[in-house]
Amino acid sequence: MSYEFLTYEQKGRITYVTINRPERLNALHPPANSELYDAFTRFNDDPDAWVAIITGAGERAFSAGNDLRHTAERDQRRDEPGAGAHRAPFGGITSNFECWKPIIAAVNGYALGGGLEVAMACDIIIAADHAELGLPEPRVGLYAGAGGVFRLPRHVPTKIAMGMMLTARRISAQEAYRIGLVNEVVPLADLMDTAERWANEILECAPLSVRASKQMAYQGSDMPYDIAFSRNYSEQQKQIASADRIEGPRAFSEKRAPNWTAS
Repeated sequence: MSYEFLTYEQKGRITYVTINRPERLNALHPPANSELYDAFTRFNDDPDAWVAIITGAGERAFSAGNDLRHTAERDQRRDEPGAGAHRAPFGGITSNFECWKPIIAAVNGYALGGGLEVAMACDIIIAADHAELGLPEPRVGLYAGAGGVFRLPRHVPTKIAMGMMLTARRISAQEAYRIGLVNEVVPLADLMDTAERWANEILECAPLSVRASKQMAYQGSDMPYDIAFSRNYSEQQKQIASADRIEGPRAFSEKRAPNWTAS
């Protein structure tokens, strides 16, 4: 499938999704959200795709969030893809989207408002050293979307999150790293290489083990420990029944690299 507002590329086990609206700082509107939802559904359903990297086109922005200009121009119009009853989640992945495969955000510039929401919906965030992150919606009479106000306090200490949200202040990539919002900060020229390094380190692990770890960590995080510990998880059950569970110890004992099959 071809897309108008993003590019989708598969290299080996890694899927690359690039938001492609640089003339709007990769801001997102309903048609782009619909395409992103389709792209990540495609990734999620592809048995040969094990890790995804999402980034933005150009050097200025990962995504500046909701396309306010489009919102103003649309003026309540509902005749476009992604609008109406089947409207896709913002960014395709910020709500009502379940994917236990790992997703990496390569933040190549502004990650503001909905752009930060998309990044926080990913599991790992790598930021270019010139990137800025924040939830500036209150400065234009809006509130930070649910993917922002509910996720940010889960990523950083509450007082830091409240300080960012109530002032609509942007922070640098370096400050985002200091408070634990991003995993690594690198020069822009090294951004994709670094994201790929993380992806390849993930690929050294058994894919079903990675998915089970992700599901258990997220679904168990809001439960009391004893309940989280005793609960059954679908990805955990797949891992327990997998051939990879046998392959891992066998490869270790034979002093060779394991051959993961995700089966």
